[in-house]
This record gives sequence, C-alpha cells and structure tokens, in this order.
Amino acid sequence: QVQLVESGGGSLQTGGSLRLSCAGSGYTFSIYCMGWFRRAPGKEREGVASIASLSTDYADSVKGRFTISRDNAKNTLYLQMNSLKPDDTAMYYCAAARGLYDCNLDTRYIHWGQGSQVTVSS
Repeated sequence: QVQLVESGGGSLQTGGSLRLSCAGSGYTFSIYCMGWFRRAPGKEREGVASIASLSTDYADSVKGRFTISRDNAKNTLYLQMNSLKPDDTAMYYCAAARGLYDCNLDTRYIHWGQGSQVTVSS
C-alpha cells in the first residue's frame, strides 16, 4: 500500500525559505514519478513541480524559486522553497504515479499524502 507523509511546513515571512519532505513507503520509490501540488484557500489545486529520475518540471509561478529533488536511497522527495511570497500560502501535497514517464501530467497522480501547510505572511 502506497503511503506518503509530508513534513516541514510552517509559518514564515515573505522572502524566507522552507524545505518540505515527503517520505514514501509501500512501493518501489525509484520507479515512480513524484510531484508536489498545492491548494490555496478558495482556489483549485495546482501542480507545483514534478520529477522523474532526473528530469524536473515546474509551474511558471515557482520557477527559479523552488527546487524539487529526490533521494531514492531514502525514499524521500523534497521541495526547497526560497524567496517565498504570500501567494505561496497553501496546503502542499506530495503525490506519486507509477512509471517514470509523463511526470508533468497532473492526471497521472493517484497516490496522495495528507498535506503540509505553508503560510507566508507579508
């Protein structure tokens, strides 16, 4: 059974940095696409970043500020977030999709974590 557990969220001020982690278990982590998504209050869920084995993809709103990475030895996904803005305030979810292809397609993701809240104040 695929399980994903996020950690590392919190509250901080504009311009700060935060690193989210997502620990995966119950599956072969290395052969799954991994992605970060977020849902802000009153808005639809949006894809933030995704990663295959090495290739990555980012939403335009976070390019140059966020970095997605994975450590297959630790079954862990990361999202380094720098230069945070109030618009980044959201619940952040990690997700997994079997097979290292089309990792930038949001509809492929069927396994989800419980979310980690990030709040950025001005």
